[in-house]
Amino acid sequence: MTREDAAALDEHDPLAPLAEEFHHPLDPAGRRAIYLCGHSLGLQPRAATACVEQELAAWRDRGVLGHHEGTRPWIRYHERFAGPLADLCGAMPTEVVAMNSLTVNLHLMLVSFFRPTPTRNRILIEQPAFPSDRYAVASQLAFHGLETQAHLVEVAPRPGEGCLRTEDLVAAIERNRERLALVLLPGVQYLTGQCLEVAPIVAAAHAAGARIGLDLAHAIGNTPLRLHDWNVDFAVWCSYKYLNGGPGAIGGCFVHERHAHRVDLPRFAGWWGHDPETRFAMPAKFVPIPGAQGWQLSNPPVLAAAPLLASLELFQRAGFQRLREKSLALTAFLRRSLDDTLPLERFEILTPREPAAHGCQISLRLRSGGRRAFERLLTAGVVADWREPDVLRLAPTPAYNSFRDVRQAVIALADAVRS
Repeated sequence: MTREDAAALDEHDPLAPLAEEFHHPLDPAGRRAIYLCGHSLGLQPRAATACVEQELAAWRDRGVLGHHEGTRPWIRYHERFAGPLADLCGAMPTEVVAMNSLTVNLHLMLVSFFRPTPTRNRILIEQPAFPSDRYAVASQLAFHGLETQAHLVEVAPRPGEGCLRTEDLVAAIERNRERLALVLLPGVQYLTGQCLEVAPIVAAAHAAGARIGLDLAHAIGNTPLRLHDWNVDFAVWCSYKYLNGGPGAIGGCFVHERHAHRVDLPRFAGWWGHDPETRFAMPAKFVPIPGAQGWQLSNPPVLAAAPLLASLELFQRAGFQRLREKSLALTAFLRRSLDDTLPLERFEILTPREPAAHGCQISLRLRSGGRRAFERLLTAGVVADWREPDVLRLAPTPAYNSFRDVRQAVIALADAVRS
């Protein structure tokens, strides 16, 4: 793909002006870096500064009265996220809540939805799962006195393949149907960028008598989601990747509507999950809010949540469907550019080619000298990331990346590989 190809695509891109709504890092030469790392940490929306400063001003000027006064009173701050997050999740507003961090939310969900019995006590995950997910699952098993080796089912890609197969996940669920309590899988697999086919996996899990949850860290704001229609029991996510909420930003949680009034579900309760009509009466008995809000523990960290408001406004302005269309065009352009530019014997693309099977991220296996090539990329002003032993992850993000970015990154990568 040529410079002229990239220029023509950028010229006809209706979302191109959106890139100016973000701050872009500089490269070692002081120029705008080519940032292809939204799968790890999204760029800062320019409006984030004002959102945070408004809350700092409310704290400065009103003190505790900021909970009830001002433009965005803190007492109901979390409610501002419900509509935009529901749109991105394919959910009802009552099914989502912004709270805590991803792994805290995962533990809270496991308390409620992993209820092992003497005969049904296994959890199924993918291999390799993101380490934090595996740690959380293993620690929950240990909490219930169960050994990881006997009670954790891990499904890996077939020998010689990089991605999971839906039929293998379904087959593993069916093999363990008498013992399986929970299935926990990613919406998008962190290492390969594979977008899983959720609907048949959910159907298989429920047919086996198990519950199913999703880790959407790499999926929300990246790929189309239909959590309510898929009938997923729960999902969790962070907001600092494609949602551009900033490092340590507030996370989120989905709980399906059919669990909204399940007061019989055990949970670790906190006062912000209590019925707001009587919350400040300080009753001894916990009465959960129906829906996902009922799993809240404490009032939200306003300063860690404010930047997310700026990003979600951009999502709503751009429209997710248009962002998705550009994302697919960017990744297709990236694939063609890699095929045209890099020596075929030096790399392998792990991410599936089918549009429905991937998001922004393209993962490459570099067959030799990969770590050195990655370091040369950084020196050349291309920000990607590296996963040992041989995987380079590139994520052209439609909100702030251009086709020119992709072309320049591939040229820099080809130079780095040849060097």
